[in-house]
Amino acid sequence: MDPVVIVGAGPVGAASAILLAQRGVPCLLLDRYPTPYPLPRAVHVDDEVMRILQELGIAARFAEVSRPGLGLRLLDGRHRVMAEFRRDPGPGPHGWPQANMFDQPDLERLLRDRVAELPLIEFRGGVTVTAVTSTSVTYTAADGERTVAASAVLGCDGANSTVRSLIGATLEDLGFEERWLVVDGVTDRDLAAWGGVHQVCDPRRAATFMQLGRHRYRWEFRLHDGEPGLDEPALLAPWLDGAEVTVVRSAEYTFRARIAFTWRRDRVFLLGDAAHQTPPFIGQGLGAGLRDAHNLAWKLAATLSEGSPALLDSYQRERKPHARAQIRLAIVAGWAMTGGQDRAAAVRRVVLGAVWRLPGLKGLALRSTSPPLRQVGRGRRAGTLAPQPTVVWEGRDVPLDDVLGPGWAVLCRPGVLLKHGRARVVWVTPSLDPTGALRRWMGRRRTVLLRPDRVVAGNGWTPLAE
Repeated sequence: MDPVVIVGAGPVGAASAILLAQRGVPCLLLDRYPTPYPLPRAVHVDDEVMRILQELGIAARFAEVSRPGLGLRLLDGRHRVMAEFRRDPGPGPHGWPQANMFDQPDLERLLRDRVAELPLIEFRGGVTVTAVTSTSVTYTAADGERTVAASAVLGCDGANSTVRSLIGATLEDLGFEERWLVVDGVTDRDLAAWGGVHQVCDPRRAATFMQLGRHRYRWEFRLHDGEPGLDEPALLAPWLDGAEVTVVRSAEYTFRARIAFTWRRDRVFLLGDAAHQTPPFIGQGLGAGLRDAHNLAWKLAATLSEGSPALLDSYQRERKPHARAQIRLAIVAGWAMTGGQDRAAAVRRVVLGAVWRLPGLKGLALRSTSPPLRQVGRGRRAGTLAPQPTVVWEGRDVPLDDVLGPGWAVLCRPGVLLKHGRARVVWVTPSLDPTGALRRWMGRRRTVLLRPDRVVAGNGWTPLAE
């Protein structure tokens, strides 16, 4: 089998290679740089994405270098608390904390280490891709130009994607563009930071502040149109209480909302920022790219091993509406927290104060569940992600995914007669599910069919495709 050639070895590209290699698919992973990008960018993943890291085999190590996020605190321009939405730092419905704060270089190191552990992945850095087809990739390296055969090509090469340009895909502008200054700093002093995210809801100078690790912090400040560079010390001073901070990165970014019209040309696919770009206000940029990889990898592996090309048609059909919905939510969240003029800020202060005191709305503000995928199967739960409670298997407490394995699975009530083909059947009994979490989720359903990415494919019984 010719390898799947993956262009871009950031988190999305590395994750794609790992997921494919774990399913027996050889991969060639290409990147412009020989080593991971050293500066932090993404800082948050939710519990659904943690399940993907679990499948990648790095979640336990990632948990050692990340920390649970405690929620969101909304401040006015004088840093007075308008509302506070606290989050339980314990495991959520997917077996991990619902918000996880981290430093991206730590994640990239873990992913590269995992790539090196898998013999089916070959990594080549310091290369520039110059041509792409469904069956080949041409690139230049220090020793000249090469063309390699490919069974498929994945463009995971970021917002300025070469692969996207080479296949002629264009971007739809969803109507958002803002300039922000992002500052990452390190200090030995405890800044007495609350363990969640601080969002300054001030149209004159919207800002975000969060603690990423024991000594690492991030500040983000909105820049207005035509505004020159800002005085960093003056911006940071209100947060420091006299502490000295070593700035490890200070860069201006333009946050945009864009999505590719097409994510695929034959067997060339776009993933991550190559396919969609979102403002950061709900912390789903990196997560969306990892969801792309998780959605596509099992389908591509099945197509290459079993000849199921129709599966590949569902990649854009499922992922594009999901990504668009999250981008729209990020735009709305950004305006709600930072948009408008002084009058809007006053209204926001009153409304947020009221929301803070309503338990139902307060919980909704922290809800991490992503929208269901569309056109997946029959049943009300079709397209939703199944939960991952801890279950008892062979006398040990383990996360459900460890029991389900990497393929299709059927959760089944005792007493059901089932002809299951190649799916793994897991009987949901009190001994497996002593807390009852899985049985409560199943409700009256006697069987639930789960895809390899743990998305519900149907209730009752839906025959698996041969």
